[in-house]
Amino acid sequence: MNEIRDLIIGIDIGKEYTQICYYDRKAEEARSLSMKVGTSQYEAPGCLCYRAEHDDYCVGLEAEYFAREKGGIMVGNIYDICRREEKPQVAGEEKDPAELLSCFLKGILRFLGIQDIVKNTKCLCITSPELTGVQVRNYQKACSLAGFPAEKYMLMDYGESFYYYALGQKRETWNRSVGWYTFTGENVTFRKLTINGSVRPFLVKMEEPVSTQLPSEDEIRDVEFCRFVTKTLGKELFSSVQITGEGFDQQWAQQSVRLLCHQGRKVFYGNNLFAKGACIAGKDRLEDKKLKGYRFLSDSLVTTDVGMDMRVMGSPAYYPLIEGGYNWYECGAGCELILDDTEELVFVVGIPDEPEKRRVAMSLPGIPKRPNRTTRLSLELKYVSPKDCEITVKDLGFGEMYPSSGKVWKELVRWDETEERKQA
Repeated sequence: MNEIRDLIIGIDIGKEYTQICYYDRKAEEARSLSMKVGTSQYEAPGCLCYRAEHDDYCVGLEAEYFAREKGGIMVGNIYDICRREEKPQVAGEEKDPAELLSCFLKGILRFLGIQDIVKNTKCLCITSPELTGVQVRNYQKACSLAGFPAEKYMLMDYGESFYYYALGQKRETWNRSVGWYTFTGENVTFRKLTINGSVRPFLVKMEEPVSTQLPSEDEIRDVEFCRFVTKTLGKELFSSVQITGEGFDQQWAQQSVRLLCHQGRKVFYGNNLFAKGACIAGKDRLEDKKLKGYRFLSDSLVTTDVGMDMRVMGSPAYYPLIEGGYNWYECGAGCELILDDTEELVFVVGIPDEPEKRRVAMSLPGIPKRPNRTTRLSLELKYVSPKDCEITVKDLGFGEMYPSSGKVWKELVRWDETEERKQA
């Protein structure tokens, strides 16, 4: 690779395999890294092995070798480990999933051959088939343990990676709908990416998946896949079709390929799409901003705007806290405030398709009795799922005259399910 600083890296942590790529600025494209020297093997098993004699971990193909030939302790598949809160046993000792993922990330990043990888990285973008709350917490903690501050990494699921990959190609491949077939053994799933150009920003969404089982015999498999293609693509105009996963082969899909390419549709097959999509996401968000006028409507998206009416520099003003349109694991905010003739906090919430904003109050039971404007609070909002926002309020007191009581109030709220309330 010819990049040594300001690296933009994409890592696909899949259910079975892991891939890594980087953005090649000279070629202006995301490039996959081989997991085996001198080959074009871009996928590595997503496993981790502990080597007791070295007191360290190795990953991928090396992990399989040491577990098989050198008595290493196979810890397991890192994707599965990070989906659970349970701590696996490694050499008789419990290990936090995030700690193991941190070791895995360090191991996979060594393939880049860059000294001081954190210092020379501008953005590390990790993608996985899905991102549950447990996974997000483990991924975030692992990145921190590996030395990456919050501003140097981002997370996304396969749907969002597909969006960035598809729209990161030449416009003629996505100016209409884009089809996506995913093979998993005998199963094939279809999803359609569509763009609504009649609104601003342009809204991009992935339609619900449709699946079918295919027979194992090649000739019948080809016929059945043709039927599935006819059913899913129909007569609609598609700019391109992407095929991913294990189970597709042009040797058996002869009729299917001809049908897929009908009407000049461009058809692409490969399994490095998600790592490249993650890499393109980092490049676009931090530098190019070519997709600034587009909004991807993922299942992880927070749609509500949250703020408060305050006095800022002595004048009444709306103070925004969280802006809708971002993934829930990217949404958080905090501030300090002084209560003025009230013992509760009132949030101003904007919900899509509702003309009037809601006012949602949070009471602070047991708040110390002090003169007006002598109670200082810290406020933190953090989403823990696409719908659930955790609010944490702490009493900071007011200097030496009114020390902090140490009180903390927490509330989990779903803004679109709360009843509208009037400000006290």
